Amino acid sequence: MKNIVVIGGGYTGVMCAVRLALRTRKLDVSITLVNPSERFTERLRMHQVAAGHELADFRIPELLGERVTFVRGWATAVDTARREVTVDVGDGDAPRMLPYDKLVYALGSYTDTSVVPGADDHAYTLNGPQSARSMALRLASLEESGGTVAVCGGGLTGIEAATEIAENHPALKVSLISTEQPGWMMGEKARAYLYSVFERLGVTVHTGVRITKVLPGGVEVAGGRVIPADVSLWTAGVKAHTLAAESGIQVDRKGLILVDPALRSLSHPEIYAIGDAAAARQAWGAIHGTCQSGMPSAAHAADSIARELRGRAIKPFRFGYFHQPLSLGRNDAVIQFTRHDDTPGRFYLKGKAAVIYKEWVSSTPPKAFVKTHRYPAPVSLSRGGRATREPFMEL
Repeated sequence: MKNIVVIGGGYTGVMCAVRLALRTRKLDVSITLVNPSERFTERLRMHQVAAGHELADFRIPELLGERVTFVRGWATAVDTARREVTVDVGDGDAPRMLPYDKLVYALGSYTDTSVVPGADDHAYTLNGPQSARSMALRLASLEESGGTVAVCGGGLTGIEAATEIAENHPALKVSLISTEQPGWMMGEKARAYLYSVFERLGVTVHTGVRITKVLPGGVEVAGGRVIPADVSLWTAGVKAHTLAAESGIQVDRKGLILVDPALRSLSHPEIYAIGDAAAARQAWGAIHGTCQSGMPSAAHAADSIARELRGRAIKPFRFGYFHQPLSLGRNDAVIQFTRHDDTPGRFYLKGKAAVIYKEWVSSTPPKAFVKTHRYPAPVSLSRGGRATREPFMEL
């Protein structure tokens, strides 16, 4: 029997595990997934939780199906010489040791609050349900008296959070603070629509400013000016989990695992890194961590492991971006369609059509997990066409 261990139960980890179960159903393998919680976290919807919405309760063991063993606990060490993962299962019990022949590293990344003083102490994050729910309770307590909210970071996460909060809590004054222009990655027309929504919802945009400190009652920017905030949300920048580096797996300066074109670790080819845990590249450039690229990378790793176990050659990972779906509250959205390298294309959706499209995108992963119990559900809208036919390096 071959032992395959997947560490991380997010979008990529669960997809890889269920696809492995399908692809290896006629082989003698054991598949185990490790995650600290049984509840599946819909990272795409954490801004909804922070604004006060409830989400569906998906349980990872149910999503995985019968052929994957779920172990609840934290992966605390990877012994690459013994090929063994140490799992802290809590409750004072002794750690579990999980041997592996193939390891899938799917721990992903989380919001980095270490770059600006005070962010770790005074700002909420969307790293998980607990922090998001705590913020929701705080916002609800300010509803009657009114208050101010500062969303730090003008990327897609910050935009979605600011508009969701403004729509769900119209009595609160919401500010979006960003060094770069929010929506800079979008085309001119889509960005113009985004700013019309900011105006309609009353979101004040502070652009071209650098945050120097997060305070208990506001956000300080360069020059000493303080933007008042009863609640601050930090969405600016992410960092990788340190487990890979601590275990001696070769990583880049950001802590992402260096991989070959098939997503195998350069230093330990028996380890696959997927999603935003991998320093993955295509011929057109580096892939940045999103669910859009993570799900296809998970499916590719599962297919490659199954091919290896059958003694077959593996193929390079091919991926191209297709869209930038952006919710603007529950009643509005904008979708920027892109070229394979994630630069904006000519077309975009707005309004109700975009709301339907965005909800389809956000609701697809749990459905895809269950469908994959029976057949290889499609997980990618683009393989990049000609731009990805040649890998960035040889296998």
